[in-house]
Amino acid sequence: MTTDSALAATADAKLAISGDNQKLTKEQQLALINVNLAEILNPEIIEKVIDEGRAPRIYWGTATTGRPHCGYLVPAIKIAQLLAAGCHVIVLLADIHAVLDNLKSTVELVGYRAKYYERTITALLKAVGVPTDKLEFVLGSSYQKSPDYIMDVYKLATLVSEHDAKKAGAEVVKQSDNAPLSGLLYPILQVLDEEYLKVDAQFGGVDQRKLFAAAKDWLPRLGYKERAHIMNPMVPGLQGSKMSSSDPDSKIDLLDAPDVVAKKIRKAEAAPKVTEGNGLISFIEYVLLPAAQLLGKDGFRVDRSRDNLEPLVYTDIAKIKADYESDVLTPQLVKPAISAAINELLAPIQAGFQASPEWQEIATKAYPPEIKAKKEKKVKNKGTRYPGAAAKLEDAKDEATPEPATENA
Repeated sequence: MTTDSALAATADAKLAISGDNQKLTKEQQLALINVNLAEILNPEIIEKVIDEGRAPRIYWGTATTGRPHCGYLVPAIKIAQLLAAGCHVIVLLADIHAVLDNLKSTVELVGYRAKYYERTITALLKAVGVPTDKLEFVLGSSYQKSPDYIMDVYKLATLVSEHDAKKAGAEVVKQSDNAPLSGLLYPILQVLDEEYLKVDAQFGGVDQRKLFAAAKDWLPRLGYKERAHIMNPMVPGLQGSKMSSSDPDSKIDLLDAPDVVAKKIRKAEAAPKVTEGNGLISFIEYVLLPAAQLLGKDGFRVDRSRDNLEPLVYTDIAKIKADYESDVLTPQLVKPAISAAINELLAPIQAGFQASPEWQEIATKAYPPEIKAKKEKKVKNKGTRYPGAAAKLEDAKDEATPEPATENA
């Protein structure tokens, strides 16, 4: 989407959030749906739904595994834009998927983690000022154990080859040399979810493209209709790679204190004048700038008071990238600005968490503290050059020397 289109979508978002989304035209709705997407498959399906006067039903699924972090703000912002466009958004808390994906979590934990995810995602959306009346949470196990669903799993298992199932899940299912059979079921379940959630489209990252392409092929084999698929780009983490729950240095926890956030941002990779693959610039583009727009702020602010200069205020990413590449916007300037913007977003989430003993209890049960095994102390070898060593050595030799055997008379 062009900068002008993104700015138009921003104005549409402000109109929608103010409670006037029924006044949005089809073009305005589509602008909000399409803004910042990497790709969309079968957009005509969504357009037809809007033409019929219905709210598009779009679902986003997340396996309830690792603790949600700031990387979740990327899909949360897109969900906020979908809600602002008048879409009905279903968040699938994929507890069964979490168990099926190799070694990510146990059956005992996923129930608590699903509750934690629901509270956290709701708080994320409220933090950017979006009404959640058209937001719905569905637990995967609430329908994925029904007879009809299980029968469809069996049917697809007879129609889909092992090769195609592996290919569909290649980017989203943990791969190993001796993978469990559950990894082949994972993409089958995700495809069937589109039918059983009765949606018009599924939303996910561009890493799920192979799975989305499989859905277009597999569902009609069972007599079900195709759905549209909308995809976010993959946003680099703080160290340039994907933001991950398993890598503490690559992600910011939603409950991190302001000084911890600032420290992690200071350590983030950010080569001067380089925007390609720059996780900080991408985070501004896909989270901080649209969040400011959704909240009705004047833009992304960069303080320059230390240089006795007026602040820089940005409303479009093209200008941010141009200034960064020309060294007007340096890593030393942009890092404190990002820290401040993130902490401002996280403040209401953290306040809600601190005010809710129930949420805190859920967090403890969902992510119990790790108990590290105590290391056994190794007996230090002192060598033979210390006082008394020679005598101990002689005693040891005497004990090791067997007494001569005596013959029986």
